Amino acid sequence: MKRKQALIVDKDINMCELLRHCVSMLGFTADFAHDGEKALAMYNSERYDLVTLEVTLPKMNGWAICEKIRKHDFQCFIIFVTEKNAVLDRVWGLNLGADDYIVKPFESKEVTARIRALMRRSDMHMDNGAVREVVLDKLVVNVTNSTLKVNGELVYAPAKELALLYQLACNPNTAFSRDQLLDKVWGFDYCGDSRTVDVHIQRIRKKIKGVSENWELCTIWGVGYKFEVKRES
Repeated sequence: MKRKQALIVDKDINMCELLRHCVSMLGFTADFAHDGEKALAMYNSERYDLVTLEVTLPKMNGWAICEKIRKHDFQCFIIFVTEKNAVLDRVWGLNLGADDYIVKPFESKEVTARIRALMRRSDMHMDNGAVREVVLDKLVVNVTNSTLKVNGELVYAPAKELALLYQLACNPNTAFSRDQLLDKVWGFDYCGDSRTVDVHIQRIRKKIKGVSENWELCTIWGVGYKFEVKRES
């Protein structure tokens, strides 16, 4: 069985060693990069299953690395492990497509628990090999293959946007609160704020607005959101 590979990106050598210890407990081998350009070059030459990113790096910051990876790879786990601790930093990192955001200093057990949770959710998404896809008029959301088709055209959508749209579209005419969506899409251990859901919904709407008269992504004031599908008479 192929061993899982991690790329640890941090300018601090001691931090890299600490994170290597964390990921090795979960069966990963680890490579290090201490600046952004080196990290991106290593990623482009080797397929990694997990990338941990500091935001503040020489030559290229972690935001840019995350954005570039997510343009081509939706399967790799990306976790920010960083000293940037503002709420807006957390939201920005997750909006770029990161799977989680951990602020330094941290407990090693927390890092391993967060990665283990991501791996567990990924295994659950596979549904024992079944394809997780919802098809509606002019819309196909496929979580298994990380693809979104709108009016027959492939449209780029980060993993969290796909998962959020899939959750709503699979449960038509059901209202979800922001907290429920955070729990189902980001996980119960996510410590960010509900504005993250609003930002993702806004981005999804730009991609699907006006495509069909048979469904609509609706805001339920005072509650949250629902994917409204017209029932046949």
